[in-house]
Parts: sequence; C-alpha cells; structure tokens
Amino acid sequence: MTNISGIAQTHIRILISEKYHQEPIISRLVSDYHLTVTIKSAVLGANGAGGGWFDLNLEGLQVDIDRALQYVQDLNLDVWSGEERKDDW
Repeated sequence: MTNISGIAQTHIRILISEKYHQEPIISRLVSDYHLTVTIKSAVLGANGAGGGWFDLNLEGLQVDIDRALQYVQDLNLDVWSGEERKDDW
C-alpha cells in the first residue's frame, strides 16, 4: 500500500532460523534499506533455541521494501506477506 507521500507499508511474518540468531537481520532492514520497522509480535524459543517468528510492519519507499524482501529471500528465510496473511495472525 502506497500513500500520497510515496511511502509504502507492508506487513510480513518472517521466521529467522537459529542459524541467523547472531545476524542483525532486522537492524539491516532499517540501516541498509532505510525502512521503519515495527515489531507487532514475536515468538522466540527459550534461551534463543530454535527459530523465531516476527510479525513486522515495514514502512518506506516501495523500491526499498522490495529490495529488503529480496534480501531476506536471498537468506532463504520463510517470509509471508500481508497478501498471504491468514486470519490467525
């Protein structure tokens, strides 16, 4: 969704596997892709064990959102967009 100012917003759910626990993935969405990231909810295993689910709102230029989504897909992370959203989110 893009508003008159050219700023777009999207909602995604992302699974960050244990392999990436030490990687600043969400931080990179902010610093490298110039997005505002709001964590709407998160589920993490005890002591960081296993993967972690994050429901995120991304806000920024559509081109930056697209580039950021490509980045997480290149990491082979599971990502669901708002268009694929289930009622139980």
